[in-house]
Amino acid sequence: MDDALLKLLRTVDTPTVCNAIEVAEGRRGFNRFTRGTVICTEPEAGAIVGYARTATLSAIAPPTEPAETVRKRRMDYYRYMSESPKPAVAVVEDLDHPNAIGAYWGEINATVHKGFGLSGTLTNGVVRDLGDLPKGYPVIAGSVGPSHGYVHVRSIDKPVRVFGLSVAPGELIHGDRHGALVIPAEIIPVLADAIRKLLDTEQLVLGPARAEGFDFAAFEAAWTAFEKART
Repeated sequence: MDDALLKLLRTVDTPTVCNAIEVAEGRRGFNRFTRGTVICTEPEAGAIVGYARTATLSAIAPPTEPAETVRKRRMDYYRYMSESPKPAVAVVEDLDHPNAIGAYWGEINATVHKGFGLSGTLTNGVVRDLGDLPKGYPVIAGSVGPSHGYVHVRSIDKPVRVFGLSVAPGELIHGDRHGALVIPAEIIPVLADAIRKLLDTEQLVLGPARAEGFDFAAFEAAWTAFEKART
């Protein structure tokens, strides 16, 4: 992914990217996206884009492993996140979902991950400290809660599943208030052109629909042009 594509991806929403992938593939049916409603802590910040750095955690019960093992894995986790190829997104599965209670994502962890240079977080877990999270680091989460519970890292750099979306380490993530998706690697070279084509063809309908005197005849002509441009 070059800088031009990264800049473009940060300016468009996730539904646009979802549609553009289908434009690039030449068919409907792309399905590597999240399911259900998410919470986005900073929707006005735009999309988070980056390569997935993955982990799992749990918080309902205390860890059963030796304390030294838990501490070492915690530091291994932070080292792993700090060494992320940029841009990067933390994709963290809460194994307690849908009964997650421990907010790993609050003022401290969001600030630390932003300091490491990550673009944001995608998690099915809990977020808190809504008034104190750092600007420019959106967290896309499953719920809001006050407690950290017994939160502890369980695994690092392994495939995870968040909101029904399976994510492998290193896959390219695009996410915002609508949810998130994985951009297929084979689409990356043509994605910028697909996004521009999608935006241009949408204007074939949106332009007339916003104009004075729009009626069914204008719609029919616009939609005919729209369908012709899509094929």
